[in-house]
Amino acid sequence: MYGDWILHALIWLPLAGTVHVLVSSAERAKNVAFRWSAFVFVLSLGLWWAYEPGDGGFALESSASWIEAWGVGYSLGIDGISVFMVLLTTFTSAIAILGSFEYVRTRRKAFYALMLLLEMGVVGFFLATDIFLFYVFFELTLVPMYFIVGIWGGERRIYAAVKFFLYTAVGSLLMLVAILYVYFASGTGSFGYDAFVNAGLSLREQLWLFAAFALAFGIKVPVFPLHTWLPDAHVEAPTPGSVILASVLLKMGTYGFLRFLLPFFPDAARHPVVVAVMLALGVIGIIYAAWVAAVQPDAKKLVAYTSVAHMGFVVIGVFALTLNGLQGGMVVMISHGISTGALFLLLGMMYERRHTRLIGDFGGIGRAAPWFATAFVITALASIGLPGTSGFVGEFLALLGTFETHMVVAAIAATGVIFAAYYMLPMVQRVLFNELDRPENRTFADLSRREMAILGPLVALMIWIGVHPTPFLERMEPSVQAVLERVEDARADAGHTLGGED
Repeated sequence: MYGDWILHALIWLPLAGTVHVLVSSAERAKNVAFRWSAFVFVLSLGLWWAYEPGDGGFALESSASWIEAWGVGYSLGIDGISVFMVLLTTFTSAIAILGSFEYVRTRRKAFYALMLLLEMGVVGFFLATDIFLFYVFFELTLVPMYFIVGIWGGERRIYAAVKFFLYTAVGSLLMLVAILYVYFASGTGSFGYDAFVNAGLSLREQLWLFAAFALAFGIKVPVFPLHTWLPDAHVEAPTPGSVILASVLLKMGTYGFLRFLLPFFPDAARHPVVVAVMLALGVIGIIYAAWVAAVQPDAKKLVAYTSVAHMGFVVIGVFALTLNGLQGGMVVMISHGISTGALFLLLGMMYERRHTRLIGDFGGIGRAAPWFATAFVITALASIGLPGTSGFVGEFLALLGTFETHMVVAAIAATGVIFAAYYMLPMVQRVLFNELDRPENRTFADLSRREMAILGPLVALMIWIGVHPTPFLERMEPSVQAVLERVEDARADAGHTLGGED
């Protein structure tokens, strides 16, 4: 049986793998890194059975004193929200490392060490139940991603890496100020999760603190208009960096909405102005990103903008403040991590073969590489939310939950599904099924065994979640319901005024 030791192992084993990679030879670095990441993923699979939904609270909790003078603890726990994020992280990390074997040819030891260090930081972020510890892991993820983009990226890699770092750092520093304010306002002398949930803040305080946290998480999502760093980072990042960025790092922002914004500041989260602003930003992100994606000549930049659109569905699902909306947002997070990660892997395979990402340079490669075309089509259809795929389940629930409380918003957001087909299907047509009129495309190699091993599990998950989402929904429902009850309990309490008086 798994005990609380498993959570510690999932954080520190990638660090042990980092050290192992650094002391290995450059030739063995990729194999060492993959074995460690695969081992961590296999170990994390047990969480699917070890976690019992129960009342939606944290399970497998453990805590140890860290900085006693400040009330900081090394506290970990998992619930029906974080369990999926941890599994998504360990799974995509192993896939991304395996997918980098033919891509990374320089400074291999450093690259694979940074990939494992990034995995450690992200898993720690999702498992931390001490707010100071959460912030440490949140900041830790910046460092390896900065170097992955800045060293192994494209021609404008330095610009993209610095922009990514500055955007995220500015938001996180404001969040640090907000964390310290809540720490002192609570009067408990603790950074524990429960201390922050029960801090007893006035509405005015909650609104300001909500803004600080929302800015940090909104940049990470990214929410329109804070999204401009993402296309640059995606385009310039190496393929495994793009996979991790899309599949995992963006989810840190939407996870923050669920884990921290709603429980910590429930009065602010349900304030009509706040709800209206967040829903508006989510809808604008869906529509605007789809329009911009439709005119991109670079396939990788097109897929980068789709991330903004997909995360818009998560935002409206969360701030609809309904069970269907929050569950839909969660499923969109999972589905986007799988399908968009697969799209970036497929685009990386295209680039390795043809050394170009321009859509116009391809055409008819489906005839030369039928297995590649099959994986590409299934992934693209999952991305746009075709019924029977994971994308449909998430978007349908998010829109259904939003329709329950904001019908007009849901109706406008639903047009994003149509626009998704408008930007994705023409790319698929031009790349795979147009005339095979370029000699270099006639020799386009089909999927190798390694590439099939990479894409096979991703495609299987897209179909499994789309056809049978019940196991996922059942595990997340109690924890999502607990978040909603926290907001409703605050509504039932004595009302706050803007000045904090009853």
